[in-house]
Amino acid sequence: MIPTESAISRVRRDITLGMLLKFAFLATIVGCLLFAPQFAKIGVLAAVAVAWLALSFTSARTSRMNIGSPTLIAAGQFEEAERQIDQAMRGFSLFRAAKLQALHQLAVLRHAQRRWQESAALSRAVLAQRLGPADGLGRPTRLMLADALLEMNDLRGANESIQTLYRQRLSLSEVLALVLVQLDYGARAGEWERMFAGVAAKVQLAELMPAPRSARAQALLALAALRLGREDWAAWLRQRVELLADVNVLAGERPILWELWQKRD
Repeated sequence: MIPTESAISRVRRDITLGMLLKFAFLATIVGCLLFAPQFAKIGVLAAVAVAWLALSFTSARTSRMNIGSPTLIAAGQFEEAERQIDQAMRGFSLFRAAKLQALHQLAVLRHAQRRWQESAALSRAVLAQRLGPADGLGRPTRLMLADALLEMNDLRGANESIQTLYRQRLSLSEVLALVLVQLDYGARAGEWERMFAGVAAKVQLAELMPAPRSARAQALLALAALRLGREDWAAWLRQRVELLADVNVLAGERPILWELWQKRD
């Protein structure tokens, strides 16, 4: 198992090393052009180009190690995913994007393993970096951080992440993830009116989610309806949930949802 702090330290060190090497290449090129004798310039520049290409090839190979991890995590092959992530972290890369991608994938793996504190720490480490070309990692990492903080019952931290996401342009998959995180947060914070606002649109979005997530989203909406005295919506949503998921499993993960079926009985 990759230790969280060790992974974060390794990635930070490798990013710093990559920056120093790029600066050294640039300084060598500038120094060569300004101060080297004419006959030496071609040789020095050629050597720099060869070294850059060699290191870029090694960096590309490290980047390719990240490709298979999401599929392995989704399939539940956590040990193999961890092995690939470890290789990507140990491999050399000039480019911060590859290292940040590996750190992000480790956060995803820990999230899938329900190791919330480690997932949150890794997510924060990714977001603390200047993402640059890896800017696309920012939104999914922040969504994952909000979800992990909710699982840790850190409502304040989760709300801060959610508020940050409001100001960003999200893809459809990210909107769906945010809707579910918002509903989870609302149920924990008791914001029933806010949860129920725009319920029809939220149900339509829930229909686009995978069945387990859709069931949880609609169950949370049903609970909000029940708390607000909207028995019609609560009954309708509850029936939809029962078609999508095992109620015992669903309420086992979110005990507050037992209220939906206790009230009915």
